[in-house]
Amino acid sequence: MSPSLRFFPPLSSACSNAGKDLVLSYTVKHEQDLDCGGAYIKLLPAGVDAKSFGGDSPYSIMFGPDVCGYSTRKTHVIFTYEGKNLLTKKSIRCETDKVGHRYTLVVRPDNTYEVQIDGAKVESGNLADDWDFLKPKTIKDPKASKPADWADEAQIPDPADVKPENWDDVPAKIPDPAAKQPEDWDAEEDGEWEAPTIDNPAYKGEWKPKMIANPAYKGAWVHPEVPNPEYKEDAELYHVCKPCAAVGFELWQVKAGSIFDDIVVTDSLAEAEAFAAETFDKKRGPEKEAMEAAEKAKKEEEEAARKAREAEEAAKKAAEAQKGGDAKEEDDEEHDEL
Repeated sequence: MSPSLRFFPPLSSACSNAGKDLVLSYTVKHEQDLDCGGAYIKLLPAGVDAKSFGGDSPYSIMFGPDVCGYSTRKTHVIFTYEGKNLLTKKSIRCETDKVGHRYTLVVRPDNTYEVQIDGAKVESGNLADDWDFLKPKTIKDPKASKPADWADEAQIPDPADVKPENWDDVPAKIPDPAAKQPEDWDAEEDGEWEAPTIDNPAYKGEWKPKMIANPAYKGAWVHPEVPNPEYKEDAELYHVCKPCAAVGFELWQVKAGSIFDDIVVTDSLAEAEAFAAETFDKKRGPEKEAMEAAEKAKKEEEEAARKAREAEEAAKKAAEAQKGGDAKEEDDEEHDEL
């Protein structure tokens, strides 16, 4: 895979999910240990041109993992609604290891959804709650405003409290009484000596009147709300395929190596699970075993290389020590001859 990937496999037939479940499922494996890039699939409406398919092409759903460092590790679920691409309000986790994983999205006619990873539910909810499909039912009344005399402060300064007359006479800093003029201080050259200042323990800070309960307090003002004239119910938020005719991959990755497989679009979760049982599930066990065996072999190879380096360094040190010992013996022999 190049840093930019475009792939456009058509469905066996165009499909509408009117009155039916919509199940989108596929598998992805990041053999390159993906550190930054997308791995999501797009469910495309009829009429999208395969030759010009790209990032600006319309889609009905974008679904799948997106990884970039430690800050972005999530599963996208994006719906196109009235020309806008709507991201979920929830943070849905994704997998980041190098083995294959099956991502499944189920959208139901009761306007609920479910996201699965490897057949296990990781998120679910209501479409209207978790996406901004609809305008809010109510809005703040544009004609209402907080009354000018509304008292929303629970406490106020005590008007009867008066600052003591001598309060400001106490300075914040005073000369350090323990400081002494250095013996070598020369007033003519150094100027008049002044003791360094320290915090005044008698200083009480800026005077503030004590606080008392506000007798006029009415509580926090709440802006009243009214029905939103722009709100419209939509019982068919789920109906995104009108119809859908293809799936597409339009991705950007820092490192190539992602493998996509086992794509299925259906109206039956049972059918998708049966398909997974004959495809992904049969590969998953052997794939995991092969990955663990490869990692074990790599660790053993690294350990053998480490030991070899240590042995080489030990042999080198021993040779240097031997060479130093031989030289000393020669010096001792020459000394004896003299």
